[in-house]
Amino acid sequence: MRQVNIHEAKTHLSRLVEEAARGEGFIIAKAGKPMVRVVSLEKPEVDVSKRIGFLKGSGFAEAWDSMDHDALDKEIEDLFLGSRIFPENDETP
Repeated sequence: MRQVNIHEAKTHLSRLVEEAARGEGFIIAKAGKPMVRVVSLEKPEVDVSKRIGFLKGSGFAEAWDSMDHDALDKEIEDLFLGSRIFPENDETP
């Protein structure tokens, strides 16, 4: 989050408020000391185009596709419902 001094904030208030309304909040500082944060009251719309494909090339998608999702669902269900405290092969008391 960028910081502007109080003089700059007074001079460019309209532009800064428009930016904050779009989700680009800022901090107003006095003599270099942060005083207030200005942010939008409304949740800004997320630019989905920036999020789509952010893991591309990381290998995550390939690993996810190769998993046995039925077994994974069962394992997660067992962990949440407590039907299996320790795996069958684990000899921990």
